Amino acid sequence: MADNLLSIMTFFPLLGILVLLFIPRDNGGLLKGFTLAITLATFAISLPLAFDNVFATSGDMHYREFYEWINIGNFFQMNYNLGVDGISLWLVMLTTFIMPISVLSTWNAIDKNIKGFMAMLLLLETAMLGAFVSLDLFLFYIFWELMLIPMYFLIGIWGGQNRIYAAIKFFIYTAVGSLLMLVAIIYLYYYAVQSGANMSGFGIEEFYKLDLPYNLQFWLFLAFGVSFAIKVPMFPLHTWLPDAHTEAPTAGSVILAAVMLKMGTYGYVRFAMPLFPQALPTFIPYLSALAVIGIIYGSLVAMMQEDIKKLVAYSSVAHLGFVMLGVFSLNLQGLAGGMIQMVNHGISTGALFLIVGFIYERRHTRLITEFGGLATKMPIFATIFMIITFSSIGLPGTNGFVGEFMALMGAFQSNLRWYAVFATSGVILAAVYMLWVYQRVMFGKVTNPKNENLKDLSAREIIIMLPLLLFVFWIGVYPNTFFSKMNPAMEKMLDQMGRNEVAIVEMHQPAAVEHGAEQAVGHGDEHAPSHD
Repeated sequence: MADNLLSIMTFFPLLGILVLLFIPRDNGGLLKGFTLAITLATFAISLPLAFDNVFATSGDMHYREFYEWINIGNFFQMNYNLGVDGISLWLVMLTTFIMPISVLSTWNAIDKNIKGFMAMLLLLETAMLGAFVSLDLFLFYIFWELMLIPMYFLIGIWGGQNRIYAAIKFFIYTAVGSLLMLVAIIYLYYYAVQSGANMSGFGIEEFYKLDLPYNLQFWLFLAFGVSFAIKVPMFPLHTWLPDAHTEAPTAGSVILAAVMLKMGTYGYVRFAMPLFPQALPTFIPYLSALAVIGIIYGSLVAMMQEDIKKLVAYSSVAHLGFVMLGVFSLNLQGLAGGMIQMVNHGISTGALFLIVGFIYERRHTRLITEFGGLATKMPIFATIFMIITFSSIGLPGTNGFVGEFMALMGAFQSNLRWYAVFATSGVILAAVYMLWVYQRVMFGKVTNPKNENLKDLSAREIIIMLPLLLFVFWIGVYPNTFFSKMNPAMEKMLDQMGRNEVAIVEMHQPAAVEHGAEQAVGHGDEHAPSHD
């Protein structure tokens, strides 16, 4: 099983879909229970990855699977190439962890075409896992595109009142980005073959070794970067996200926030940055500026929302800005902060969408003005909501603090110091809008008599939240459990980008480079190095 662990884990949900076909359409309880069993089994299959200490000692790819798949002479070759390292490890685990929670959230929320809904969830899990473990660019693209289909239907069929608009907008935005990436992948492969490189397919490790000219790297990074920026999403390409989140069913919102948005951030770390290191310093100031704008803009717009779900959606734009700022710092502290914040965002924001779903099931409204005084009627709900609120604003001792602090510290230590200074305002703004909405919902004046009869969380709902609360404190108190297995892979990636030492030095130590150049010119050193 260890030899094919990734394949079994990735395609086990598809096996579940085949069995779902034989379950009667009107047996909703059995359909949901079986889907829950499949997602729990997938999580159990993935657990050996989390407990394997090989990731703490080596930054290489592990659990490798390689088979020739499509071979058309010297023209086209694609391989079934899978592997996982410390960069993708916790994103894989986040995916298998969040899926059973998402299924549990549907128990009282989904009552029409349950079989189709469960099939879409399982198909989406396979697509997401496949994207994280693919080491062949074309295979990655197949899984990347496959994700669009089930999420489109989850929003378009089981979404809210404006579901068709939100689903089409989601599909158009992400499809345009996908086409840009497809063109870039094909041209990159064509260039590699034409330049005489010994390519055995679209393997990313082979592409890493290519010595591409700067002009080519510039345009390819732009194509990949726009595609990933849409998926993150980064300002100003974020406008599809609030609509998708608001109209999606609770399970769809949880998966979208917890996992699917990480495809964009993961794409930068796995593909765009190490594939095109010479072009990277050119784009970093602009991308970092957009990340900071996203932090401030997302926070300010979140403060203005009257719909709790839309408030949480805009908070995602802000939180993912911290992820990107840490990643673009190009040092181990910032990159580690960005990577752990991907996981943190999945836990905290996923939990917030579940919380919104709980009160929506009771009141069938998400307007903040419709609530008030819930703390006395729902004390367990109020306690859990408070913990998740503290996690979202980055209170020390919770997971949110670890990611945001390391991302800001990494940016401050690089040439992004002023970006980090402005980004810290997002921490304050997050406290403003999260504490404000908590105060209004939990302790505000009771404006509707319906709030007087609300029931507290059920046993099922408490069970849903307990694993999330566990990781809020685990990562917040002892994050080294996760860092120890990420660090070797991140160090290897930074070394990979260090092939272009001049670009990295200019990015992080501009003063030292300029001072050295001035000394060389001042002393008339004919042999002083010159940079193109």
